[in-house]
Amino acid sequence: MNELFSRIKIFLAIALLAWSCPSGSQALQQYSNPVGDSLYIADPYVLFHKGSYYLYGTSAGDGFRAWKSDDLVHWDALGYVFRPEEDSWATGSFWAPEVIHYQKKFYMIFSCRGPEGSGLRIALAVGDFPWGPFHELYLPLFDYNYSCIDGHLFIDEDGQPYLFFEKVGAVGEFWKGEGYLWGMIYGVKLSEDLSRMVQEPVLCLYPTQDWEHPESMHARSTEGMTIFKRDSVYYMTYSANHYADPDYGVGYATASAPLGMWTKSDKNPILSKNLEAGVSGPGHNSMIRSPDGREWFMVYHSHADPDRPSGRRILNIDRVIFNEDGTLEVIGPTRTPQPMPSDTGK
Repeated sequence: MNELFSRIKIFLAIALLAWSCPSGSQALQQYSNPVGDSLYIADPYVLFHKGSYYLYGTSAGDGFRAWKSDDLVHWDALGYVFRPEEDSWATGSFWAPEVIHYQKKFYMIFSCRGPEGSGLRIALAVGDFPWGPFHELYLPLFDYNYSCIDGHLFIDEDGQPYLFFEKVGAVGEFWKGEGYLWGMIYGVKLSEDLSRMVQEPVLCLYPTQDWEHPESMHARSTEGMTIFKRDSVYYMTYSANHYADPDYGVGYATASAPLGMWTKSDKNPILSKNLEAGVSGPGHNSMIRSPDGREWFMVYHSHADPDRPSGRRILNIDRVIFNEDGTLEVIGPTRTPQPMPSDTGK
């Protein structure tokens, strides 16, 4: 009964939004997923800066491309915004870039592979504009002799920067079907200039809930985290399972401080597959507000071909609703027409 009431409330919220918009404007404008004219990108991250959205993601084998939009739906290609230098430490596996505006600069955090035998590491680049170019700053940002991916920078209200990342590894020879991959989310305080950790990393999340497949013999992983604060509560959205698994999805946890303790929602997953609608493996999200700031949206990828899940993924956006008790829900995954993100300025 509670679930039915929740669904009715979400439906009414969308209907009210469409009804409240002026006739002939946003009320008649809709979008359908996938957005961006089937933009093939994985691990999407969106930055809002001076009225425009900038999209980054896993998009090329030799660096990162970016896109620009005014409405989160229609995206214009900006081309490459980062490529490694000629003598770069990085050799490949350019994954999951995210960009923040901090101390009058734009910082891109991402993961990449170093010279043979060095594995995957977190790296940091810097630029003067959200469209780049971004130049190498710290490659790698740190090296504790273990592989890590999916870096995320969070600046708290007091100006303290934090880094979150996924520590990854394998048990046995998983490539032979004799073992499994694993991944756990860690967080740590950074120095003001983002150059170094000022403490030991703290374990934040690891697979425990059934939907995360904690006993899987393929992948036991929590990854792709995004941190934000709302009404004194810290939220972490994250993904679990293997990116090529149809069950790849999104859950969330909450805490009273950036490094936890983090408590997972008992409503997880809040975003999961809908094969009847043609949605497989929705995940690795970022969170962003609509142009007028009234709505929250989850930006995420899903498998381009739900019948053959793989690394080829497409871009989606769906609304996020915050309930009175602070719990959140995603209105999705959708494949039917939805009202455009609200923009009272147009």
